[in-house]
Amino acid sequence: MKPEQAEPSDAASAVTGLGELLRPVRPRLGTAMVLQAMAAAAAVVPFVAVAELARVLPAAGPVDRDRAWTVAAVAGGALAVWLLLTSAAGALAHRADLAFQLSVRRRLVDRLGRVPLGSFTDRGAGGVGKAVQHDVDAMHHLVAHSLLSFTAVVVTSLVTLVYLFWVDWRMTLILLVPIVVGVALFARRIVSMTSGMAAYEEALQRIVGSVVEFVEGIAVVKMFGQARRAHRQYAQAADDFAEFLDAWLSRNNRAAAASALALSPITVLLTALAAGTALISAGHLDPVDLLPFVIVGLGLAAPLQALDFHGEDIEMASAAAKRVGALLAAPELAVPAEPRTPEDDGGLRVELTGVEFAYDADRPVLSGIDLAFEPGTVTALVGTSGSGKTTLAKLLPRFFDPTAGTVSIGGVDLRDIAPDQLYRLVSFVLQDVQLLDASVRDNIRLARPDADEETVRRAARAAAIDERICALPHGYDSVVGRDVRLSGGEAQRVSIARAILADTPIVVLDEATAHADPESEALIQDALSELAAGRTVLVVAHRLASVAGADRIVVLEQGRMAEQGEHGELLAAGGRYARMWRLQEQAGPGNAGDRDAYAGTGAAKGE
Repeated sequence: MKPEQAEPSDAASAVTGLGELLRPVRPRLGTAMVLQAMAAAAAVVPFVAVAELARVLPAAGPVDRDRAWTVAAVAGGALAVWLLLTSAAGALAHRADLAFQLSVRRRLVDRLGRVPLGSFTDRGAGGVGKAVQHDVDAMHHLVAHSLLSFTAVVVTSLVTLVYLFWVDWRMTLILLVPIVVGVALFARRIVSMTSGMAAYEEALQRIVGSVVEFVEGIAVVKMFGQARRAHRQYAQAADDFAEFLDAWLSRNNRAAAASALALSPITVLLTALAAGTALISAGHLDPVDLLPFVIVGLGLAAPLQALDFHGEDIEMASAAAKRVGALLAAPELAVPAEPRTPEDDGGLRVELTGVEFAYDADRPVLSGIDLAFEPGTVTALVGTSGSGKTTLAKLLPRFFDPTAGTVSIGGVDLRDIAPDQLYRLVSFVLQDVQLLDASVRDNIRLARPDADEETVRRAARAAAIDERICALPHGYDSVVGRDVRLSGGEAQRVSIARAILADTPIVVLDEATAHADPESEALIQDALSELAAGRTVLVVAHRLASVAGADRIVVLEQGRMAEQGEHGELLAAGGRYARMWRLQEQAGPGNAGDRDAYAGTGAAKGE
């Protein structure tokens, strides 16, 4: 039976843009921008009123009081309207932002709940957390503030220009000269910064690489008397970066200063006064008509200076939206339309048939894998780094689906098993332990939230971690990360207790003792022996002695099965495994002398 493939939605294909992310709040945000546009138009009215009063109050003869009060009333009313509309627009935009953040985070959580587990290991917890938290936050200022500010800048400038053209088109054109020059310089600076960003990133990468190389290699260079030479190389790299940064920032700062000078109110004022004086002297402009350009014209440049700030907001939000969009576009795990349940007739047989896998089409990781794991046996995967051990092991809990072939449990393809059912059949213990920000008890009973206290403690005792937990300030109620920080070995034993409590018939162990100190490793090995007893176990191992008692050892080389058999058979064959064994023996007891975690267990003996 073929599983129902998750069809890519329109959102998933178009979500790379900020506009798609804003789609759920577009009506609310659009309304806020319309209100802000009306407020921006109203904001120009008081300044126009001041200029118009200059026509009324100094006029010859009696003052037209009715007209003067009408102009003042219009100005006051416009101010009230501006305040009301601005407040309404701001409140609506903030409500839209809250709805936007909630919508994006819900979509992210929903998508993350339906992607393969391998997607998390590919991106890392940091990448996922950054998208869910920081990238969504990076779009907050744009939605709640910058779009409204940008709208205000555009509308204020347009309304001001219309009014000034109505007063005198010649003065308006002259006043536009510094404005156009400033905007052109601003655009040139943006282009220069964008084109130089790649060179900046490259220069920054070089200096970071030099720092890492210098710090990590300091012991070696000191040992061989090359500390001074290494310091000179690092200093030269730092000097080169400083010279590049100084030259790049100097160019941009000069352009920024020129743009700011052209758009400054002083420049606009001097332009208006100089042009106005010339036109008045030539009889082309009434003196009273100069006042609108001095009062209202000054407000033409000020909003444009904010474009730089809003431009940065838009750039940051667009970059954040691209990262969020990539996460939302991650392919979902194929879910079967009609799930099947493997039948347990005395044990579940795991079988890999013609399995191939590639992260990229041109880089195969696994090829031609045919394996069967009998119920209640231990199978060990060994091989050099990059041989495909971990990738193969992660096919069982369906971190990934094979690009060819099938992985089945009890004769049922994993793709035909519902995900929640699969994780009641397969548990896994990885070398990089992930514990939740929750109590130790809740971390252990993650797979069985309804487990009682005694059941939890029984699992902890089997994992040799019960005594350590009881010694914590709040015992099993201690919150990981807040009340206690567990060592790598302790955290590993908590994860093993979790797997024991899950009580799945199939267990995948990936280098479970890779980062443990000798004392912790002994305890972890005891816990693993308890976990393996009576279960079908697939273990990825680097140190061969730890799996010498496994029922079968499979040697992988460049993604293919090079050898398989028991420890004694492989040593007698004198092949790849025998060479690896001799090399680890020569490396000392810290490697080949590890004790066998699975010797004597029911799983290892097939009992």
